[in-house]
Amino acid sequence: MDSATAREKALDAAEALFYGRGVQSVGMDDVRAASGVSLKRLYQLFPAKEQLVVAYLERRDTRWRSRLADHVARHPDPERRLLAVFDWLELWFAEPGFRGCAWINAYGELGATSSAVADQVRAHKRAFRAYLTALVKDARRPEELAGRLYLLAEGAMVTAGIEGTQEPAAEARDSARALLGARGTARPATTDPQPRVTSDQADD
Repeated sequence: MDSATAREKALDAAEALFYGRGVQSVGMDDVRAASGVSLKRLYQLFPAKEQLVVAYLERRDTRWRSRLADHVARHPDPERRLLAVFDWLELWFAEPGFRGCAWINAYGELGATSSAVADQVRAHKRAFRAYLTALVKDARRPEELAGRLYLLAEGAMVTAGIEGTQEPAAEARDSARALLGARGTARPATTDPQPRVTSDQADD
């Protein structure tokens, strides 16, 4: 087994175990048994368990954000894409084995003791918020709307993970729709570059 194959097998096993059972309850022996990669090779690839956790989160981040972007991009209307984020969350929450947000879970377990894990979690959340900001700009909405949508999405993730239901995504989508319809988030009006002069004003 070459190193690239061994690494993927180790990460596949680590992801299933870490996400399904929690990081702290899983040891390197568990990953060895599930992956078929020897303990010696495992430690050659990941000298510390922390490195394996970070690699698992990095790989999952790439896949997670790609799946979200692919789903949202199916909608040609920029404003509809904002709501499509919550459509995708609803599909994700309904997947078998869903246990909430992997990054929130990892931060809850290791954020206070592992700066590497905390940094990876923050990088993922910053990227997600930046993605929402880009969608908001494409829809010609005020940039502060991105922060509100971000909080709705994050709250839905936490609630869905705890309650084991996809309903928080639908509720968050309803709230997002209300925000889009609110006066404070209306599209900026198009203004003329120069003020118009009426015939009465021209006579003054």
